[in-house]
Amino acid sequence: MKILVPVKRVIDYNVKPRVKPDGTGVDLSNVKMSMNPFDEIAVEEAIRLKEKGAATEIVAVSIGPAKAQETLRTALAMGADRAILIQTDDEVEPLAVAKLLKAVADEEQPGLVILGKQAIDDDSNQTGQMLAALMGRPQGTFASKVDVSGDSVSVTREVDGGLETVSLKTPAIITTDLRLNEPRYASLPNIMKAKSKPLTQKTPADYGVDTTPRLKTLKVAEPPKRQAGSKIADVDELITKLKNLGVVA
Repeated sequence: MKILVPVKRVIDYNVKPRVKPDGTGVDLSNVKMSMNPFDEIAVEEAIRLKEKGAATEIVAVSIGPAKAQETLRTALAMGADRAILIQTDDEVEPLAVAKLLKAVADEEQPGLVILGKQAIDDDSNQTGQMLAALMGRPQGTFASKVDVSGDSVSVTREVDGGLETVSLKTPAIITTDLRLNEPRYASLPNIMKAKSKPLTQKTPADYGVDTTPRLKTLKVAEPPKRQAGSKIADVDELITKLKNLGVVA
């Protein structure tokens, strides 16, 4: 079985984002970038399935600028077999990403598509679900455990009420949650080997997908700074303060 793993290049989760002075977006200049953490979990899960003998090949795919090759090389160093970069400098929305992934999946015919449940830059949490709808495939979202047996996949999902287990027939779509696994660090020999692994470059036009944004960002602003708290002596003073603030009548 072949596994397709989409990965996204985002601002490193340890970096505090800065808003551009004109409010048009997030400042990416001289900022450390890395693989989206949820996508790292997806890569790790694909590797573990391959190590168990449930998969034969792992294909990593990324949609973004030329520098996204670094993210794909990281996936290759972790254990992916080959990579595809769909190069574009445009900001690609989840629907366009799903359409591009569908086109790739139509070519590659993977048994599973494993991707992060969301990207930490836009927090959309839409691509996996849209991809499943476009392809007409079963989906298991927010996976905290994945078991493959023949042509069926058991996915334990994290839901508001606890855990839910669903059984899917392959080919299927899975989105990963934080507690699925702990991604491995790429060893130095594997990092060196990743440089020689195949990386194919494509464009959205090669797949006939229009990536023109359907949404327009009007303004990006930092959240308001939290005001300092204050101590009160008793309940009467609390009520007085709340009345003065207009919280209670």
